[in-house]
Amino acid sequence: MCLAVPGRVLRTAEVDGALMADVDFGGVRKEVCLQYVPDAAVGEYVVVHVGFAIQRLDEASALETLANFDRLGLLEEEFGDGFEQAAREQGAAEGAER
Repeated sequence: MCLAVPGRVLRTAEVDGALMADVDFGGVRKEVCLQYVPDAAVGEYVVVHVGFAIQRLDEASALETLANFDRLGLLEEEFGDGFEQAAREQGAAEGAER
């Protein structure tokens, strides 16, 4: 299965004429193309599908989606064991902030 997963934009840059970003998916970082959402800013969440950010998403919705995916075991399927643990740690840290 290939999910569209929310992640937080860490850095943006133009690479070979394309707008790209380093995106954090709860501890797993991936390079993502921002051509479909060129106004996405550092710190914002984007929904990523097959390496392309396809829309912006508010933080509460992004964190809720990540928690639900983790609970259903979909994050492990999409990113592997390391992502599931990172998502749990991120959720626990952000839950403690509230």
